[in-house]
Amino acid sequence: MTEFDAVVVGAGPNGLAAGIELQRNGLSVLILEANDTVGGSARTEELTLPGFRHDVGSAVYPLGIGSPYFSSLPLRDHGLEWVHPPVPLAHPLDGDRAVLLNRSLDTTAQALGDDEDRYRRLVSPFVERWPEFAKHVLDTPLRPPRSPLLMALFGLRAMTPTTRLARRFSTEGARALLAGNAAHAGVPLERALPSAVGVTLMAAGHAVGWPVPRGGAGELTRALASLFASLGGTLETGVRIGSLDELPRNRAVLLALTYRQVAEVAGQRLPVRYTSALRGWKYGPGAFKVDWALDGPIPWAAGGVDQAATVHVGGTIEEIAEAERAPWQGVVAERPFVLLAQPSLFDTTRAPPGQHTAWAYCHVPNGWDGDATDRIEAQIERFAPGFSQRILARSTHGPRELQAWNANLMGGDVNGGALTLDQALGPARWTRHPWSTPVQDLYVCSASAPPGGGVHGMSGYHAAREALRRTFGRT
Repeated sequence: MTEFDAVVVGAGPNGLAAGIELQRNGLSVLILEANDTVGGSARTEELTLPGFRHDVGSAVYPLGIGSPYFSSLPLRDHGLEWVHPPVPLAHPLDGDRAVLLNRSLDTTAQALGDDEDRYRRLVSPFVERWPEFAKHVLDTPLRPPRSPLLMALFGLRAMTPTTRLARRFSTEGARALLAGNAAHAGVPLERALPSAVGVTLMAAGHAVGWPVPRGGAGELTRALASLFASLGGTLETGVRIGSLDELPRNRAVLLALTYRQVAEVAGQRLPVRYTSALRGWKYGPGAFKVDWALDGPIPWAAGGVDQAATVHVGGTIEEIAEAERAPWQGVVAERPFVLLAQPSLFDTTRAPPGQHTAWAYCHVPNGWDGDATDRIEAQIERFAPGFSQRILARSTHGPRELQAWNANLMGGDVNGGALTLDQALGPARWTRHPWSTPVQDLYVCSASAPPGGGVHGMSGYHAAREALRRTFGRT
């Protein structure tokens, strides 16, 4: 068999990032992907009707454009074009009202009325120093930061439960805006850490925006794969790996697999205690996702919502907190918090002329086999009366279907593991170099490793840098 310096298992954003970083440092790299196409959860397919292109997994990328690694790569030369909607994010409220997260921090803050100054104090430090903040927040929390005061300020926000952090606001809109962003964490808002996600996403909206790739999510990973190939890398699809023994000869292996999968593939080479920690890794709530082909744009009742590619559909902070608590209790909220994307409003390649696509999901118990379609559509109808009449066709993916589509989405968890304090600082990550394993030449580069979920490629980049240092003796 051909020998490579490094083999990467998994060709999603993290695996591709790892392969690129190794290859551009002069190594010979093979990337193996189980599916027939690259991309992991960043793929685009015709799910409903001909001509309607849907992002089956992720869709909108504030951390993609804001990633210190992706932004350093010549992805535009490989066909990637970011499309920025006029408004990064909208959050409709009852009574034909909406709160908008604009690119301008001033515009957003001023629209919050009495909460203008409070909102500025919450996010402005991280907006103003976004490049250094992004480098720190997309690292491991155990690595000493070069900007300790900035990250100490962030840490105070991160460790404060969102329901408590929101008490600084007096307006319903400001509280809802924070809660909707924090709910991306998939963790009850009464716990620590969702606020870290909320503040980061809001800061990213002002600093770099919430764009979509023209042509679909798959164009981001296609550009990454094209760059990897241009550097001389080798990529093979349709190759499913059940054991490290199935790999060609190599000096280092990087696994873009969640921790439990790493234990299954590499357990025989790992110390028993470490393998036990990996097998004890807990996954968070699953996602129930619906894609629609529409005969027109979603008829939002509130002005400005049609200017955003991303819409948080869930009402007040109290409603969102209740909805995000439900999956952890083994149920689905009657009024779930719905994350919705409407990219065809700004990217005409997604649907036939005059028609549109939309995408939405809510959190459900991990592995849940029910159907949340009616609840999701009822929430959208609540803020967009007449939405149901626009539907030409729909496609649904519950947790089991999502895992079948991408094996890393264990039980439908899109973040690679539950974002809980015991896991963020638990035995699998309790090290300044959590991408390494006790085996000298074996590394983990999936969303299970820091900095966790999101399409940013930083887990892959960090794992590649660890391999370059530890296995290949390069700084």
